[in-house]
Amino acid sequence: MSNIAKAFADGKAFIPFITCGDPDLETTAAAVREAVKNGADLVELGIPFSDPTAEGPVIQGANIRALRGGVRTDKIFDFVRALRRDVTVPMVFMTYANVVFSYGAESFISTCAAIGIDGLILPDIPFEEKEEFLPLCRQYGVDLISLIAPTSDNRIGMIAKEAEGFIYLVSSLGVTGERSEINTDLASIVSLIRENTDVPCAIGFGISTPGQAKAMADISDGAIVGSAIVKLLEKYGKDAPAHIGAYVREMKDAIAK
Repeated sequence: MSNIAKAFADGKAFIPFITCGDPDLETTAAAVREAVKNGADLVELGIPFSDPTAEGPVIQGANIRALRGGVRTDKIFDFVRALRRDVTVPMVFMTYANVVFSYGAESFISTCAAIGIDGLILPDIPFEEKEEFLPLCRQYGVDLISLIAPTSDNRIGMIAKEAEGFIYLVSSLGVTGERSEINTDLASIVSLIRENTDVPCAIGFGISTPGQAKAMADISDGAIVGSAIVKLLEKYGKDAPAHIGAYVREMKDAIAK
């Protein structure tokens, strides 16, 4: 069984996204620990990239700040090694294919396995092209996380059948960022997913309030929040971890009700 399954074993999962190195890796480490202490079930770590096409302006800004600060992939690997001394919840990387290719796919994925990364999310790799990475991910025991979007249509069942770890269900069209409301018929998409797989499904994109998180978790297995957390890092900088901990606690309490 995938280690990621542990995140969903005790009810609805809350999954925070944090960009590595914004404003520095020490702050990222503190933010991750505060998130976990306050109820995060799985942590999604963003490896910065210069052209993050799936991201809105908030996370784009975090990528730019991290890269300007000198964060590189090897430094992030070292950071995760240190984090794994006391952080036991599942962790996944979210990045882009070019980051993996430029590092060397086998070196990247084998290192993920060695340092305790449980999964990999590559939003710019279509389902039909996942064979570029899937054999290596399976060889080293790193789940290649599938994304399903409202536009996936007749591919939803096919993607779900082959999913590993968990399914990242994108709540709405466009890039990441907070939304005042989410109007997509996600319940019917989740129903179709569940007809085809037992792999957990968590919803992300646009979630920022406890009410939104609860609504999404009520119809799926969990909620993923990124931009709202990155905004706290942008606002508070090195003082952000305590604010992130309080925010995660509020969100986790909401989805657990």
